[in-house]
Amino acid sequence: MVALVSRLILIAQLAIAAAIAYGLTRLNGMAPAPAILCAAIVLLAVRMSITANNFRLAWRFRSETPGHCRLTAFQACRLYLNEFRSTMLSSSWTLPFHAFAGHTALQSRGLPVLLIHGYGCNSGYWHSMSRKLRDAGITHHAVSLEPIFGDIDSFVPSVHEAVERLRQESGSQKVILLAHSMGGLVARAYLNVHGDDRIARVITLGTPHHGTGLADFGMGDNSEQMRWIASDRGGTPSAWLQELAAREDHRRYALFVSIYSHHDNIIAPQTSSELPGARNIDLHGIGHVALGLNPRVQKIVIDEIFAAGQPDE
Repeated sequence: MVALVSRLILIAQLAIAAAIAYGLTRLNGMAPAPAILCAAIVLLAVRMSITANNFRLAWRFRSETPGHCRLTAFQACRLYLNEFRSTMLSSSWTLPFHAFAGHTALQSRGLPVLLIHGYGCNSGYWHSMSRKLRDAGITHHAVSLEPIFGDIDSFVPSVHEAVERLRQESGSQKVILLAHSMGGLVARAYLNVHGDDRIARVITLGTPHHGTGLADFGMGDNSEQMRWIASDRGGTPSAWLQELAAREDHRRYALFVSIYSHHDNIIAPQTSSELPGARNIDLHGIGHVALGLNPRVQKIVIDEIFAAGQPDE
């Protein structure tokens, strides 16, 4: 469904750009080439403004940025452009055209990995990460969660089915969960239902473990569940997040590695990604969508996969 919706949105954008170009040639007498260029610039400007607005909203709910993580003007521009590039690549290419089921390495290294995407995405989000996992010889499967705006708990059966399939096909008793954004909450909900006997490690990228202020602007039950409600005392997680934490065995957090950025433009406050008892790895200068595409993050992920152990003999 996400692939279809992404393609329809892409077609709509191209149709609008074509209408602009047609109008410029017909009404203003502009030559076709400049008219097409102007239409493309308008389209890019709109997309760039959406990314800029995400950073603006994240600024409203931001957590304090450590001194050593503060950016120069040049670094801030690079942060923005990399996030814009990652967003364009994901929404206009990998989500609509590169959803995948997984890859089985001929001589697998490390434990097998299940990739769990975030809000409004599908397995295509992991296209770049999948290439790195292939190069490292790591067997990995991916799950696409639907319906798009469904309750987070409703995604648990799909994850459980994917975990069992990966264990069966790989021959490994345990697997690693690698999750982006909302996917980390899905992983926690899965562990609440099915326990951790099958899971060696959970690696989350930019997961709103305590909610995000930007969920106020989203749609669906899952967005409501990810809310962080601002208050004079700083803010509180949604009722669903509080119930999730209350049901958990907090000793299980030792299984988690939470990787996040102090400049995340979707998860704010950014320190919402910190999970007590987990190994929290804080980075800076990386946007939310860019986390799964960033070479430094990809290296950390692969190192964590190898550190988690080897497949059963």
